Amino acid sequence: MDRFDAMQVFVRVVEAGSLSAAARAIPMSLTSVSRHVSALEQQFGTRLLRRTTRYTALTDDGRLFYERAKAILADLDEVSAVISESRGEPAGRLRIAAPSLLGRTLIAPLLPRFLAAHPGVSVETILIDRSVNLAEEDVHVAIRVGRVPDSTLIARKLGEVRMVTCAAPSYIERCGAPNSPSELRAHDCLVFSDRPGPVDWRFSHAGVRHSARVTGRLWANSLDVLVVAAREGVGIVRAPSWQVAGLCKRGELTRILMEYEPSAVPVSALYERARRTSLTVRAFLDFVIQSGAIAELANAFGANGS
Repeated sequence: MDRFDAMQVFVRVVEAGSLSAAARAIPMSLTSVSRHVSALEQQFGTRLLRRTTRYTALTDDGRLFYERAKAILADLDEVSAVISESRGEPAGRLRIAAPSLLGRTLIAPLLPRFLAAHPGVSVETILIDRSVNLAEEDVHVAIRVGRVPDSTLIARKLGEVRMVTCAAPSYIERCGAPNSPSELRAHDCLVFSDRPGPVDWRFSHAGVRHSARVTGRLWANSLDVLVVAAREGVGIVRAPSWQVAGLCKRGELTRILMEYEPSAVPVSALYERARRTSLTVRAFLDFVIQSGAIAELANAFGANGS
């Protein structure tokens, strides 16, 4: 069995969290994944993982091997990229992290065309709703929504996003539309949260900040779920402009409290200074910007919110 392939499979198992998750991500049969890990353990004469099909945990030897294998694979990728880029061609592995919803909606649809344009590049996409540590998690480019804190990272602005409040015409006909954030307390709000309970929605009007404590009968940790419910007239939702722009244009949702919408916030790509000369990173960011996907959809209602 090829040692390099086995090393790649082992790293993927650790990062995916289980044999079955790694098999789906590669993709490869579960039997083949297990065979690669077993071959490494036989070669080194030690157990690297305590594992089932649904769960894995590194042994001490496994942790040592994982760190070294990850470094070796990264070095090989870097060498491949350097050789290819010396010929002026983007190449090598590109690991991208993005928020789940934005990644699915805006980044994922661009990847097939990007890969077709750059056959020497392979892309690994991580959709995760937390800030990643680029150095520790071997991420080349991280997409972030919101103000970027001062750091050693380079930030390249891709577009803007604003949060809008809206409801279905059927809900407004049945319950009326609030005229100010304080009136939201009398409405069924669709709450983005990991657990039931009231949350604060923040607004701004004429330079003054407003906060409304809202609640309702539906909570979810997925905005997709809440937007679907809002379209069906269940309640009032607050979502990114690009997620509901099409529904509003078709009349399936109606924007409310427009004069209280907070200012748009940037959508940025972050990368380490050491990668600023990377042709692959630059090619990906140029491709995203030139596609206009984020610039157009993130600012779907226009700079003035209209």
